[in-house]
Amino acid sequence: MSSLASSTRSVVRFGRTPRITRHLRKDRRTQLPIPHVPILTREFAPCRFQDHYHTTLADNAMYMTYIHEPGPRPPPRQIRLTYDPNDPYTKNRYNPPVGGSQLGKKPPPPSRPDNVVRLEKISIHSMQKEALASKSNLLGLIMALRTITGESYKAGGRHTAEGIQIVRGKKSVGGWIRPGVPVGVKVDLKGQAMYDFLGTLVEFVLPRLRDFQGVPLPPQSSSVNSPSAVSGVVSFGLPPAAMGLFPQIEVNLDAYPKQYGMHIHFVTNATGDRLICIMI
Repeated sequence: MSSLASSTRSVVRFGRTPRITRHLRKDRRTQLPIPHVPILTREFAPCRFQDHYHTTLADNAMYMTYIHEPGPRPPPRQIRLTYDPNDPYTKNRYNPPVGGSQLGKKPPPPSRPDNVVRLEKISIHSMQKEALASKSNLLGLIMALRTITGESYKAGGRHTAEGIQIVRGKKSVGGWIRPGVPVGVKVDLKGQAMYDFLGTLVEFVLPRLRDFQGVPLPPQSSSVNSPSAVSGVVSFGLPPAAMGLFPQIEVNLDAYPKQYGMHIHFVTNATGDRLICIMI
C-alpha cells in the first residue's frame, strides 16, 4: 500500500506523467515503429473444433486406419544410386536412385498414436489481375483476408507464423507478368486460428453456398504414385460470392470495394487418398 501511495504522489508531484524521451526504432522494410518490448498475442479461449478433434475424431481416425502388423518391419532396402558417389567426376551431379523417383513407392508409416491423420495447416491464397496495373488494387484483398482470418503482418509477433504475405511473380511471361510484381495475397493458418477458420467455413459459408459440389478428390483411375496422390493436400476453390457469406464480412459488406474468390488448401500429414477421405 505504501509503494502504491508513493508512486501516486510521484505522478501528482510533477502534474503529468513523465515524457518518453527515447524514440522508437523503425523497421527498415515496413517503416513501422518497433516497441521496446516484444508484443505477443496468445490464445485466450478454448477452441471447440480443436477439442473435438482431440477428444473424438483422433480416436475414430486411429480405429479406422489401424493396420495390425504381426512383427517388426524389415529394414528398408538400400537402392543403388545412378552414379558412384565416390567417383570425382560425378561429385556435383544430380544422383537419383535407380528406378526413378521413389515417391509413392515406400510403405506408409506404421499405425501409431503419434501419426494419426491430422490437419497441420490451412493455406489461403487469392490472385488479383488488377494488381498488374496498380499494386494498390491489392489493398481491398488484404483487408478482406485480414478480416476473415484475423491474421496480420508477422501474426502479432509470433515467429512461427508469417501472417498476411504478398505473392510476387517469379518468372517473366511476355505481355502479362514480370518478376517481383505483386499479384496476390496468401496466408497460412496454424493452431487455434486454423480451427477457428475451419469452424466458420463449415458452419456459415458452405451450408449457404449455392451449387457447392463438395470437395473434389482424384478419381479411382488416377495413378497412386503421382505427387497429388501422396501429398496429403486437399484443395478447392470458392467463388467471389462466398466471401460475402463470412460473418466478419457480412456485417460490413459495403466497406470492401468488391468480393474476391480464393483457393483453400488443407495440408494434412496423410500419405494417400484413403486417409484424406477419412479426415474429410
